[in-house]
Amino acid sequence: MSTTPPVLAAELAAAWADIQRHHPELPDLAAPESLIGESSSACGSGLSFERLLHEAVHGIAAARGIRDTSRAGRYHNRRFLAVAEELGLAHPDEPHASSGFSLVTPSAETRRRYRPTIERLQRALKAYSAATEADGEGSFRGPAARHGSSGGGVRVKAVCDCGRNVRVVPSVLAQAPIVCGACRKPFRIPDAAVEPAASAEPADRVEAVAAAVG
Repeated sequence: MSTTPPVLAAELAAAWADIQRHHPELPDLAAPESLIGESSSACGSGLSFERLLHEAVHGIAAARGIRDTSRAGRYHNRRFLAVAEELGLAHPDEPHASSGFSLVTPSAETRRRYRPTIERLQRALKAYSAATEADGEGSFRGPAARHGSSGGGVRVKAVCDCGRNVRVVPSVLAQAPIVCGACRKPFRIPDAAVEPAASAEPADRVEAVAAAVG
């Protein structure tokens, strides 16, 4: 299986389409590649089918005009939980103090329903992870490597109107907008995040990367 970002993005899009078959009101995933390397502690940092289901909850809530989070997108409220339950996700009775009902997990029935899709996506993610690690062997890539960057330039934080964020190479974002699945607004890079990375001398670049991923 090929392990390039476009191929992994295609696998993510295919998995998203499978969720749409069961939930037709779910909007299209505008930029699946934005999930590769995304940083969002409120929504879970690991990329997996479980993470896609979480994002699908936000997508359906947005399509219905439901405000499912507060505190700049960190706290997932009971409206989020209600939609999550429709998608076969469950959460402990009590909400987390800071993230609310964010940490939902698929039920056994949901895992059975999507088993072929889950297995295919897991294979793609495993192959991509192995290839990314192999690319970095024998070289020092600085703090970005320790924080899971897949390379291709210095990644900086891009934010949307609801407070969620992704890590992205500025030149990639310049090619086409990346739209948030929750608020349907494009991610944008604050000016302060771009200038250090662009102006840093080689000796200072490690500090710029550390600031970007901190």
